[in-house]
Amino acid sequence: MRAIILAAGLGLRLQMPAGEQHPKCLLRFQGITLLERHLRALRSAGVTEVVLALGFEPQQVRAELARIEWQPAPEIVLNPRYELGSVLTVHTVANALTRGGDVLLMDADVLYDEAILRALTAGASANRVLLDRDFEAGDEPVKLCLKNGVPIELRKQLAVGLDYDTIGESVGFFRFREDTARRLAQIVAQYVDDGRSNMPHEEAVRDLLLESGNRFEVADVTGMPWVEIDFPNDVKRAEQEVLPRLAPIAGAIQ
Repeated sequence: MRAIILAAGLGLRLQMPAGEQHPKCLLRFQGITLLERHLRALRSAGVTEVVLALGFEPQQVRAELARIEWQPAPEIVLNPRYELGSVLTVHTVANALTRGGDVLLMDADVLYDEAILRALTAGASANRVLLDRDFEAGDEPVKLCLKNGVPIELRKQLAVGLDYDTIGESVGFFRFREDTARRLAQIVAQYVDDGRSNMPHEEAVRDLLLESGNRFEVADVTGMPWVEIDFPNDVKRAEQEVLPRLAPIAGAIQ
């Protein structure tokens, strides 16, 4: 199993002071970066092959990897046009999507309990999405809608009258079987060819979910602590609500 961590963006919505911007995966909580937390959680889940998709200030991420002396060193793939959108970032890691085995596709800007990752990686080869039914309504969360246990929508904005029986927020982590990961690479390539590089990668994942023949398991992680960090208030929530519920990170370098 291989993990691809998407960490290319600028994180402008965090409103970092001018000259102090850094990739969101380098945000520190209790002195430990999100990047190190990701790597340690993946190792605990038995995933040691990691690909980092970088764009903004990649040298800062390289410096953090050197500081923590992480081995085996993650593979680094650069998206020089990272400002265009995450579809293009996923396109830059097409090789990692298509070279065999199950693939995890993960947003870098998430602070989460390791139980969430275990829910994603458990068992034999699978297509799997994560659902949190306890979420705040609004335009920001990416909603995952189910009908009879089958994913039928993955978007921030839902069509009026959409017929579903379960709704929750997508955690932003996905697991793809080898054949499904290859199909995602094809879909993303078509987005780029069509001039839609500025789209969020969730749109391509949505297309994959809705294609006939692609069966996805849904792991319900409701009640497990996590937060995606986009805005300053998300940082406060991470510090005040999520961190107190997480187990200490053994061996972390602070």
